[in-house]
Amino acid sequence: MQVINTPNAPAAIGPYSQGISVNGFIFFSGQIALTAEGDFINDSVEAETNQIFKNIEALLASQGVKKEQIVKCTVFLSNMEDFSTVNDIYADFFGDHKPARSCVAVSALPRKAKVEIEVMAVE
Repeated sequence: MQVINTPNAPAAIGPYSQGISVNGFIFFSGQIALTAEGDFINDSVEAETNQIFKNIEALLASQGVKKEQIVKCTVFLSNMEDFSTVNDIYADFFGDHKPARSCVAVSALPRKAKVEIEVMAVE
């Protein structure tokens, strides 16, 4: 098992790691719209979602993995009315690649984020 830690993505804000690589699978912790420097981008759900995908790209790159190797995503929304906006940005990010996905509404997210996304990939 290898702990993932890259300065190119936000540091964990609690007692967890950015991700774990084990037996050919990579499990990344949920991402909210923090920059690598720790600034929270909360202008809009669009801005949050775009920052999250920048973080995911940085995490993937740290492991030499491409987004086409993502096999599962979980999207957490604090307001399900944001579903179509987030879904459009999600679709643009993944293009023709369609990993398995769950999307759930939650009562609150860290830092009062509107969206959080976690991904699992294969090496």
